[in-house]
Amino acid sequence: MKKIIFLFLSIAFCLNLSAQEVNIIPQPVKLEINPKTSPFKIDNRTQIIAPDSLINSISYLQDYLSKYYGITITRDSTSNKVSNIIKLGISNVKTTKPDYYELTSDNKQIQILSSSSKGIFYGIQTLIQLLPYSRKAFPVQVPSVNITDYPRFDYRGMHLDVSRHFFDVAFVKQYIDYLALHKMNYFHWHLTDDHGWRIEIKKYPKLAEIGAWRNGSIIGLWPGKGNENIKYQILPKEIKITPKDAVIKTDGIRYGGFYTQEQIKDVINYASKKYITIIPEIEMPAHSMAILAAYPELGTEPDKKYEVAETWGMMNKYNNVLQPSEKTFQFLEDILTEVMNLFPSQYIHIGGDEGSKVWWRKSEVSQQIMKANGLKDESELQSYFIRRMEKFVNSKGKTIIGWNEILQGGLAPNAVVMSWQGEKGGIDAAKLQHKAIMTPEIKMYFNHAQFVKEDSLTANKFSPLIDVYNYEPVPAELTPEQAKYIWGAQGCLWSEYITNPAKAEYMLFPRLDALSEILWSPKEKRNYPDFLKRLKTQFKRYDLMGITYSKRYLITSE
Repeated sequence: MKKIIFLFLSIAFCLNLSAQEVNIIPQPVKLEINPKTSPFKIDNRTQIIAPDSLINSISYLQDYLSKYYGITITRDSTSNKVSNIIKLGISNVKTTKPDYYELTSDNKQIQILSSSSKGIFYGIQTLIQLLPYSRKAFPVQVPSVNITDYPRFDYRGMHLDVSRHFFDVAFVKQYIDYLALHKMNYFHWHLTDDHGWRIEIKKYPKLAEIGAWRNGSIIGLWPGKGNENIKYQILPKEIKITPKDAVIKTDGIRYGGFYTQEQIKDVINYASKKYITIIPEIEMPAHSMAILAAYPELGTEPDKKYEVAETWGMMNKYNNVLQPSEKTFQFLEDILTEVMNLFPSQYIHIGGDEGSKVWWRKSEVSQQIMKANGLKDESELQSYFIRRMEKFVNSKGKTIIGWNEILQGGLAPNAVVMSWQGEKGGIDAAKLQHKAIMTPEIKMYFNHAQFVKEDSLTANKFSPLIDVYNYEPVPAELTPEQAKYIWGAQGCLWSEYITNPAKAEYMLFPRLDALSEILWSPKEKRNYPDFLKRLKTQFKRYDLMGITYSKRYLITSE
């Protein structure tokens, strides 16, 4: 009998320890667990006490509990209940930290306080990670904790390329949900590129009718072998493609799609309820083959029949660019006017990367424009182009973001630099007292392989989880004053080899977890072995949510 009692107590003790274990990503600023206090239990009698102004957080929690545990909880803004409640409140907390929140829980109630509705929402994301990761868990218990939390960086971004491969509205919303779960606050929506124009522009309908569709997609990695039909023989002599025996093979299947303006509005509204700002990207002056296919008169070879690009990789760095003429500027201003009327974001990304100067060098019109404006080379013409567009965007009360190539020939006065070719662009921008977003390709491009021997086709580069986690967005060479201009960092998911939502999830997770922690948590709290321990629990939550991720991390995190 004593053995049975001892066994029962041992099991109960182990279960209590398991219930008290807390594994949160990103790691909160301060976390205290109160093991002597019994957990809070959520059931259909639990009530949310919160004002109407917090409806986004209220609805998010109600939906999550209903979807994953079958629990329906009601809300009352005036109830005097003091037990079995989840209380959300706006409070004048004494802190200068933006998006600060406090979460406390005991056996009677859970309380989340913040000076902003956004802070409350971030507290809800933490609360979700205190919940069990099994649908069979009943009652649903929350351990007794005291949490104080706020983000390290103001810009916590994630990008999605929908040009190489198109993702429907349902998945874009799901992607936004993933960002919200990780306390990200910016979604960089890469809407246009050589391979497809993905946003309806009412003044220029051919962008969707023609530019949104290509006649095939590359097969396998570039360069490939086995196809005698080498494309793009029209490349200028001074451009040398390596390796010299490279050939390209495409599938010949028509591919494309675009979002209507009503769909765009729907997604923007959806993201706003998750406190995520969507930054649209309209590429210029390069990565514009989809534009030129629809409106060839805007290219440097106006009599040429352009096509929406079917290939990616090295060859696309040499695709044609927009002619920097008044006609082109008017066209782009019309497009950006519609875009800015759709997107409430303060920031508009205009690309500016990988513009091959050879086309401007070969164009008599471009050379005349350079001469008329006193520009000594094509790099200054690039700067002239970007400054013209920035002036227009600024006139509408908005700010441009560009890839680090916008530094060429002189940085536009108010531009934000997104540094992808290493850190130099971000460092140079910070030293010029411009905001910089760090997204160095070798660490922050999640289309790269996660493992040396990857399970599926990826870009032929390597960005393992540990490298993402150990990345420090603030370069050591910056002074404390200069470091203030490092606005934050961003992960990028380019879709050359990502053709469906499951593959997107596989490439995203768990590198998004690592990114969220380097952007949210205090630098001094970063600890990779501890992160891997917490990641095991996160994987179980992903199983609950039906999210695809690489099972190999279950082995490597042991």
